[in-house]
Amino acid sequence: MFESLTDKLQSVFRDLGNRGILREGDVDEILREIRLALLEADVDYKVVKDFTGRVRDRAVGAEVTKSLSPAQQVVKIVHEELIETLGQPGRLELTGAAPHVIMLIGLQGSGKTTTVAKLAQHLSTKGRLPMMVAGDTYRPAAGKQLQVLGRQLDLPVYSEGQSSPPQICAHGVREARRRGRDVVILDTAGRLQINSDMMSELEAVKQATNPVETLLVADAMTGQEAVNVAEGFHNRIGVTGLILTKVDGDARGGAAISMRAVTGVPIKFLGTGEKTDALEVFHPDRLASRILGMGDVLTLIERAEQTFDEEQAKKMERKIREASFDLEDFLEQLQQVKQMGPLTQILEMVPGMRGVAQQVSAQDTNEQLKHVEAMILSMTPEERSNPRIIKGSRKKRIASGSGTSVQEVNMLLKQFRQMQRMMKQLGQGRGDMQRLMRMLG
Repeated sequence: MFESLTDKLQSVFRDLGNRGILREGDVDEILREIRLALLEADVDYKVVKDFTGRVRDRAVGAEVTKSLSPAQQVVKIVHEELIETLGQPGRLELTGAAPHVIMLIGLQGSGKTTTVAKLAQHLSTKGRLPMMVAGDTYRPAAGKQLQVLGRQLDLPVYSEGQSSPPQICAHGVREARRRGRDVVILDTAGRLQINSDMMSELEAVKQATNPVETLLVADAMTGQEAVNVAEGFHNRIGVTGLILTKVDGDARGGAAISMRAVTGVPIKFLGTGEKTDALEVFHPDRLASRILGMGDVLTLIERAEQTFDEEQAKKMERKIREASFDLEDFLEQLQQVKQMGPLTQILEMVPGMRGVAQQVSAQDTNEQLKHVEAMILSMTPEERSNPRIIKGSRKKRIASGSGTSVQEVNMLLKQFRQMQRMMKQLGQGRGDMQRLMRMLG
């Protein structure tokens, strides 16, 4: 979502790095470029003005002029102020007596129903017992869609057909209490735009269910209009948090930066895809790092931890430490990594790899991964454990069996040898990158 903004900001910072001394005029020139980049990304003008003002106050002060590296210090200031603009990490306030009611609101088409299921799955993985309530009686497929998602996730859905939404939601909460469910997530009706009837109905649902969280689901693709929508719902209903959907799309990203600053309401989750597990807890520091092209290793580690179990991680750590990683392990890791999401998205989270990710398309990488998988599957167990024995005739057999060429087999073997050397070095390293690479193989 932030690709264009990231490119522009990185261009500014590259120019910044070429300047040994920063004068006040240099700072103003840099901030002018940052201001234009943010405005082009659909960030609210008042938010941009406030942001660049704070950066300037710090950038022309002693903390930059006395720094050994003024350019790096300015980047650090921009990063810190971007985190400040994005606000504190959003956390669900599930306090008080169970069941805790979470009410999702938003315009039609923002992705509310799918987000209800995503949130239910997220809470389920945290040990909660959620129940979903189909409170949208206006969109014909809404109730059925939620029931289908509930069956896929093996989670209960309460539905009543054509009763009034406040009544359905109140009955849903009562049923959740009877069944011992500790969280109730209400799906509510939206409209194509804000109107009085919708707001009155939402007020009635809120009064009937007394939710601990009222979360606005906003489509990041709507740009500046998303800010106006957030203000409208917040002023009338009282929003406690935001969930931004479709952040994996080609939106310019300004809504994410603006909505929290304009409304004062924290962003709690980001919807990063269509699958029910594509929901990320919002971390302003991580998002700021992504926007500035610094990667996001911590989120990548969390994805890896969800995909790889502890025994696999220990096994991989031992193999890397002993330099015994073979093609059988590589195939196993490849199949696991595919479950983490598109490879291009994973690469963008690794510091310094964004340029590599931009050079390939998701479709191309998927095809390449299929070819690699086919080549390894065409090898014998002995060849996978000891690739050094793969010579001319074996290469021809592997190429024929996988529908590839001998050149592609040679390339795979060469890349695997390079990977073995890199893993040996990583096995001797430390910190987050070592931890990540041990899990990813």
